Amino acid sequence: MREAPVSAVSTAMTSPSRSGLPSALSRHGEGHETVRHYPVARKQPLAGNRWNGLRCRSGRRPRWFGAAPLWSVIVLAAVGGLTLAPLASLIHVALDGDLKIWRSLAASVLPAALLETGLLLGGVAGVAGSIGVGTAWLITAYRFPGRTALAWLLPLSLAVPTYITAYVYVEIFDAAGPLQSALRGLMGWRSRADYWFPEVRSLPGCILVMSVVLYPYVYVAARTMFMTQSASMLEVARTLGAGRLELFRTVALPLARPALAVGLSLALLEALNDIGASEYLGVRTLTVSVYTTWLNRGSLAGAAQIACVMLAIVVALLGLERHGRQRRRYAISTRRPRSAQPLQLGRHMGLLAFAACLGPVLLGFLLPVSFLLTEIIERGLLAHADAAFLRHLATTVGLASAATLGAALLGIVVVTASRLASHPLTESLKFAVGLGYAVPGTVLALGLLGPLVMADEAVNDLWRVLAGKKLGLILMGSSAGIIIAYIIRFLPIAVGSLSAGLDRVSGRVEDAARALGAKPHELVVRIQLPLLRPALASAALLVFIDCLKELPATLLLRPLNTETLATVVYGAASRGAFEEGSLAALVIVLVGVWPVIHLVRRAEAHPASSLSSSRGV
Repeated sequence: MREAPVSAVSTAMTSPSRSGLPSALSRHGEGHETVRHYPVARKQPLAGNRWNGLRCRSGRRPRWFGAAPLWSVIVLAAVGGLTLAPLASLIHVALDGDLKIWRSLAASVLPAALLETGLLLGGVAGVAGSIGVGTAWLITAYRFPGRTALAWLLPLSLAVPTYITAYVYVEIFDAAGPLQSALRGLMGWRSRADYWFPEVRSLPGCILVMSVVLYPYVYVAARTMFMTQSASMLEVARTLGAGRLELFRTVALPLARPALAVGLSLALLEALNDIGASEYLGVRTLTVSVYTTWLNRGSLAGAAQIACVMLAIVVALLGLERHGRQRRRYAISTRRPRSAQPLQLGRHMGLLAFAACLGPVLLGFLLPVSFLLTEIIERGLLAHADAAFLRHLATTVGLASAATLGAALLGIVVVTASRLASHPLTESLKFAVGLGYAVPGTVLALGLLGPLVMADEAVNDLWRVLAGKKLGLILMGSSAGIIIAYIIRFLPIAVGSLSAGLDRVSGRVEDAARALGAKPHELVVRIQLPLLRPALASAALLVFIDCLKELPATLLLRPLNTETLATVVYGAASRGAFEEGSLAALVIVLVGVWPVIHLVRRAEAHPASSLSSSRGV
């Protein structure tokens, strides 16, 4: 038997949204069960077993794609091309632009955007990484009051999009907010000149907002790794005199470093993708620069050139993620290791640990949710939900449902084709499919413009020949462009979840089906799909939730008079009346809580198997 090759980048792409856990956590690090595939190739096929696959002129099936039927390889290549087409179009638009535009951007826009983007990503890496690793170690290694409840509450901030948290923080902590108003009334201050208060509309404020929302990526990665580490190594370190801090620093943390690199890279990719929070808090990141250059300055080529710079940063982040796991794979025996038992903390240390874990929960989840609930109750928004809100809700659900269906179907094809054909070419195509999640929504939307316009022109030319008239903009003039963008961006989530589900199935099951004469399509329909049902439901849920929350691609590709819940919240905040979008914001948050709870329950019950889950929450 041979071990399946591990692709760090492709698994890291399954992740996202924030809305989920990185699938790469399933395949790297100490304490993981190794996924094994059994050899299935035979020199001669069984009698009566005619594979409907690729065949060369001699009549033999080529060995390039193993047992993959032709249709699956073609569709896999088409799906990979669907992801690469926007990137190719983006690069073409950038190179076709005037050199003067690039010089102007390089002189006036890029220096400040690069500096603020770098500072933002560095700050998020430091703060979110520290919060995630620290809370995960406290929850896993020690017992203290409230530990069980906090283990469930800590990941919940993933259900709150960064832009909603930013809007809430401005409403609470700005000069006109209730906190500063109460301080002025209590202390007798008349204006801001009489006192100092941290400015939330600033780079440090943006770092704090994004960190308290995105730290669960690191927390879940670290928590899962710490739970699956062998107790024997920790006990040996204790017998050698290692204290609490030294045990964490020299044993637990290095063993968890591969998965931590994945979790941190996903958090940084989400921070780079954000447009609502950074724009509202006054941070001119590259994402905001792409948006303003395209819409406010009317320069598509200039926006494409800035987007290419963002692509370079994405590649650098993926390279850092891969470097963070380089030569850091740890193996254990085939028997399940004995997990370390948490140690009981004393009264004072237990209270400190409780406070340290409660702080991120308060800042990242309880504070935004309680503010939204208060606004809805005080303003009676629930009782006055009008037809416009219901229409926006229906539009959001419809777009998310269509994208979820498309991503699920394409994910099944990608996973089954790559399972049937283990070859570098199919692995490369699968990697191309995984790039969608790494590409920020603004960059993806910008790159889709060219392919969508070309598709519309081709359909109109064909219809003109057949009917003698034009149809107009079918893709660009409708919500189809948004659905395509959702599918490309969140398809890696479906692929990661389905791959993890299928990897748990022993290759002997498929060997038995082949021995009984099953053809490839029968193997997929009668063996793989029934086994994929639990993973398919989880993947569909994760994709649906991420589509509900997606803001950048929706803003740039939506047709006129089309609003989703995310754009309703964004529009209300842009008008300075965020409270009007509180109901839409709360619906987004409450819908996002369910997959978080579902995956946390599975991780707590089966930590080893949860490592094979998708990008997650």
